[in-house]
Amino acid sequence: MSEKTDKSTYTSSRKLEHLRICCSGDIEAGSSGFDDVRLVHNSLPECNMDKISPAVRFLDYRLNSPLFISAMTGGHPDTAEVNRRLGEAAEHFNIGMGVGSQRAALENPDLEDSFSVVREAAPGAFLCGNLGAVQLREKGAEWADRAVEMIDAQALCIHLNPLQEAVQPEGDHDSSGCIEAISELCNSSKYPVIVKETGAGISAEVAGKLWSAGAAAIDTGGLGGTSWAAVEALRGKDESLRLLGRDFSDWGIPAVVSLIEVCGEGKPVIASGGLRSGIDIAKAIALGAALGGMALPLLKPAMESSGALFEKIRQIQDELRIAMYLTGSVNCAALAGKRVYITGKTGEMI
Repeated sequence: MSEKTDKSTYTSSRKLEHLRICCSGDIEAGSSGFDDVRLVHNSLPECNMDKISPAVRFLDYRLNSPLFISAMTGGHPDTAEVNRRLGEAAEHFNIGMGVGSQRAALENPDLEDSFSVVREAAPGAFLCGNLGAVQLREKGAEWADRAVEMIDAQALCIHLNPLQEAVQPEGDHDSSGCIEAISELCNSSKYPVIVKETGAGISAEVAGKLWSAGAAAIDTGGLGGTSWAAVEALRGKDESLRLLGRDFSDWGIPAVVSLIEVCGEGKPVIASGGLRSGIDIAKAIALGAALGGMALPLLKPAMESSGALFEKIRQIQDELRIAMYLTGSVNCAALAGKRVYITGKTGEMI
């Protein structure tokens, strides 16, 4: 077996292992800060709840809701059915979706079906491809273009995951040159480039570099949801790495703090990291987000059935609509900037 085959097989098996751990392990860590945020109740909403529209425009695409299906899986044959269900949901509800890291399929084209099944299930949906910043630096725009073409994506997410790489047995510890690679892609690609964190948040300083590099949008990926350090701690076979994973499971910028730090430039921001309800999405929109990304809350019902996934999304949509009504917001533009109370550690940090 060649070194290339060894590498792609290992990457693929790791993706399946990650999926199983996320569904069964205790991998949520830290506080997102959404419990510290309270929308100001409006006793005189002066609008009809049944006519409220949560529709939004994101990167010139109209979506029926700010709920965004965040990157989860792909890269192993056993993940294809989950991705198909997620794609069906994106199509049915006309919401955006990002696929998991496409590295495994780029290393081994035999695995492309686990990603392309999303576009087959969602011919009209807004889809985002996914490639790591380190892989972009190493492979260049060719891999980025292939990732987009694989699912006929409207945009490409470049993910940043230095924490996960730092505690992963096979992790890449060299992230030098990544901002230059991102800048080159943003300036040369024909598609929008979204830069996303994977659970440790993006600071104001890093956001400034990404906006200057030409990022079309930023996905904050803050602390408070799935901790990839905790995931690696559960899958690690080396005791020292398991301990490191546990030690750093609470590392990062809480999702709300990251969102507030990144917003304010007038550019689209996806809030993600620990959003667990439509109420959390409403809070994120009020704080300046364009979309609210969820992964783990949708992964578990997606593993069960399409029906369970659809029901979960309907619940989230209902929560969002009621929260909009109780703030007197007829649409998301009206919800944006609504007054909120921020208390606790989140209030202290900001």
